[in-house]
Amino acid sequence: MTDRKKDHINLAFQAKTGIEEIDRRFFYEPLMAKHPVAGLAPFKFLGKTMKAPIWVSSMTGGTQLSGQINRNLAQVCREFGLGMGLGSCRPILHSDKHFQDFDMRETIGDDLPFYANLGIAQLEEMVLKDDISPVDRLIEKLRADGLIIHVNPLQEWLQPEGNLFSQPPVDTIRTYLEMTSYPVIVKEVGQGMGPESLRALLELPIEAIEMAAFGGTNFAKVELLRSDEFKRHYYGPVSRIGHDAFEMTDMINGILDENISVKCRQIIISGGIGSFLDGYYLINHCKLSAIYGQASGFLKYASQSYDELKKFVEYQVEGIKLANAYFVIKDSER
Repeated sequence: MTDRKKDHINLAFQAKTGIEEIDRRFFYEPLMAKHPVAGLAPFKFLGKTMKAPIWVSSMTGGTQLSGQINRNLAQVCREFGLGMGLGSCRPILHSDKHFQDFDMRETIGDDLPFYANLGIAQLEEMVLKDDISPVDRLIEKLRADGLIIHVNPLQEWLQPEGNLFSQPPVDTIRTYLEMTSYPVIVKEVGQGMGPESLRALLELPIEAIEMAAFGGTNFAKVELLRSDEFKRHYYGPVSRIGHDAFEMTDMINGILDENISVKCRQIIISGGIGSFLDGYYLINHCKLSAIYGQASGFLKYASQSYDELKKFVEYQVEGIKLANAYFVIKDSER
């Protein structure tokens, strides 16, 4: 105790805070709960039971390193009861060369959400040929629960090897939904989506929308960094257009107040989620059933070691437990 008191004295001035540092999203209620000990309450999402409201957002696949990363991610999902979306499965759509880098069902287990992932450009090509059998085979081989469709017009436009869409992505998605029996999640890749796109998706019978909002990894910017200086200069401003997760959550809440038929009732809030407090605030602020997703944070620790990755997730889960006990969001009406 003496050492602890010395620490308090030595650190007191460093720990002084100013009014400008207050996180004004929450009421802090220190009298109303005991310290949380038990785990988080299990809940249904994407038709399966999760143990924490955290989603491993789509990242990578196709190299020896990414195979180990995916195995680490699938293992931590199993240990903590999280859901997982694979990175783009295009490398194994017509070849099994890198299949082992994506084949994570045994690792994650049968009881948690696990989704394959393809770009809208590849899906459009198959839909226009009236043959989606390669997608069906992909999902079946991976024993995935369904398909994530990533919609990335800015990335494709800026990518030297990019594919141009011949029809609006929402038309491709509508047609694909008529052709498939598998659940579908639709996501962006770092710019987020505006209200008309969100409204169109909410009216479709898809399992979930993943935001992939502005503020996280931005693949339009990634492609610009791969380009020449002239292109970076003139298209640079394009990469700064988008919507963050806070704005998109408000958009969705506003759309729900309109007189429309909402068929999609699950949201994965991702893109720029800097801490468990951001995730906790947004999933409670959203009027639909929601969890939060992260990509770069998971990638950073999964690239190092499983122990580091486990610690990263453990701190988030414990943080959510703390928030549930003592923090009430100020606009908590849902």
